[in-house]
Amino acid sequence: MAEPWLSADDIAAHLGITKDTVYTWIAEKAMPAHKVGRLWKFQASEIDDWVRRGGAAADSHPSPPG
Repeated sequence: MAEPWLSADDIAAHLGITKDTVYTWIAEKAMPAHKVGRLWKFQASEIDDWVRRGGAAADSHPSPPG
């Protein structure tokens, strides 16, 4: 059976984050997402692999102030 496509709301709930964070991570952290029309769709297995590889980790080298 094929893995179902999940919405941004579903992925946010899966990860325990807000939907705004999902959209930020798509833009800034290359979160695996697929555009279907106007909607972003996700597969939990891709997201889980991305998280395990450190895709959602905070930047370890923040920009210096100034």
